[in-house]
Amino acid sequence: MTTTWFITGTSSGLGRLLTEKALARGDRVAATLRRPEVLDDLRSDRLWVTRLDVTDTGQVRRVVDEAFAALGTIDVIVNNAGFGVFAAVEEATDEQIRQVIDTNLLGSIHVTRAALPHLRAQGHGRILQVSTAGGQTTYPNFSYYHASKWGIEGFCETVAREIEPFGIGLTIVEPGAAPTGFGDSLATAPIMPEYDAGPAGDTRRALADGTFPLVNDPEKIADAMIDLVDRGATPLRLPLGLDTYQDVRTSLVARLAEHDAHREAALSVVRDDLESAGRPTP
Repeated sequence: MTTTWFITGTSSGLGRLLTEKALARGDRVAATLRRPEVLDDLRSDRLWVTRLDVTDTGQVRRVVDEAFAALGTIDVIVNNAGFGVFAAVEEATDEQIRQVIDTNLLGSIHVTRAALPHLRAQGHGRILQVSTAGGQTTYPNFSYYHASKWGIEGFCETVAREIEPFGIGLTIVEPGAAPTGFGDSLATAPIMPEYDAGPAGDTRRALADGTFPLVNDPEKIADAMIDLVDRGATPLRLPLGLDTYQDVRTSLVARLAEHDAHREAALSVVRDDLESAGRPTP
């Protein structure tokens, strides 16, 4: 059966790949991006293209409504549009911080909110939220990017439970580092020597000299996302990449160990009247 996709951020990288692959297999795609002319080479009767800046809430609502009106049923919403700030905590500008939060966090929230009334009305649908390994672990110089991705993962984990009764699935897709051109598009800021001498500087130099590993294949990442939809699987999270699997697992194990280390402190603040009433201690 033909699948109809709504994908944000389709000008390059993963969004462009998903659009190309979906069209190649006969699917329909509503592709949104800031510069629609970038997709002129893909024009067909199965491609609906329009301009969308996900930081414009009114425009998000209008474009999502127009896409459903034009295509009827939309099976998969892909929140892919993203913006990255590569700077230590004191280096980034106020404008850069707002841009990364407005795009990665609020933009995805508003697209999801705009699509849900339509998905509920049709009684089915899928939302794929593109996150990253950095949605559960962290790397120096990416603090604001992590703030947006950890935030959207918390939002999505809650929403997935709320919309399940409507027959709508939500999966957080966590691709690892891949040569998609994302690194070249990162916003930067003047370097402060105080941070350049530490972990932030080490990460910056690794990216500059090519030793920061980009070990994953973006074609395979796009294929895995399409396969997920085809199989009808709805896991809450889909880790994609060697670094995603290893780094997130290491982070989770360390967090659990730290959490367990504070068990006594956690239980020490339980109200005395609950304990005396015989309420079992966790």
